[in-house]
Amino acid sequence: MTRTRYTSDHGLTTRMVTTMFLIGLLYVVLVGVLLAVVRGAWPVILIVVGVLFIAQFWFSDKIAAFGMGAHVVTPEQAPELHGTVDRICALADMPKPRVAISHSDIPNAFATGRSERSALVCATTGLLRRLEPEELEGVLAHEMSHVAHRDVAVMTIASFLGVLAGLITRIALWSGLARSARNAGPAGLAILLIPLVSAAVYAIGFLLTRLLSRYRELSADRAAALLTGRPSALASALTKVSGQMARIPTEDLRKAEPYNAFFFVPAFASKESLGRLLSSHPTLEQRLEQLARISVELARP
Repeated sequence: MTRTRYTSDHGLTTRMVTTMFLIGLLYVVLVGVLLAVVRGAWPVILIVVGVLFIAQFWFSDKIAAFGMGAHVVTPEQAPELHGTVDRICALADMPKPRVAISHSDIPNAFATGRSERSALVCATTGLLRRLEPEELEGVLAHEMSHVAHRDVAVMTIASFLGVLAGLITRIALWSGLARSARNAGPAGLAILLIPLVSAAVYAIGFLLTRLLSRYRELSADRAAALLTGRPSALASALTKVSGQMARIPTEDLRKAEPYNAFFFVPAFASKESLGRLLSSHPTLEQRLEQLARISVELARP
């Protein structure tokens, strides 16, 4: 974690290291299968995998910000938003990230960036219109804790394996690899390992990143509440934003759903058991319960 006044979360650090280790093992298995099955093409495989990794690491945050319509604004263009970010930076003793606004009625916020130097924090016009100043401060403190804990970079790297495995699986299916392999005897069975292993790696990697994502959201809530000293304001913002989501047209929410992992509150959230397992965020009830406990802790003499 970067040295700031945000509360350290050893649980988050442990989970990030563990997830990266397990993701690394899966990555080795996937590349190993590719090299074993397609032996003569190993230089090409290594080059393609390396280029994809670099592209994912360096450009995923820019792609996400572009996809969500984030436009960097100056202090003159958004004085209240910049003022809030300035207060959080002073409280946290951290460099100021770039500040952006997304012209969307969906009330939300997100942070991107591999490091503090490349960080960007963005609020939608829908969020700015609906929240009180102390609620907005809680939301932005939550987003900036992601930057301070460097979990944006970790999630970017962790998601790379899923992107790679999913890409390999799709290529195999589109090219009819599995169909032709069934008619190619023992060698064809070996080729079948590529889409099968890729699909398995994608599923396991997806579940690992979702598990980490849910914990990092709870960690960001706690860090923001302790930094600002107003967990009730963050709880109010959570309740208000979650309630307002029901009033947003379903079509707009569907368009925003691919970026749920970045958002303060997901565009879609399911209360079903399977939905919670696959969700990028903990339930509203879990987040509010944690903030209520923090309020009690802060109230103690």
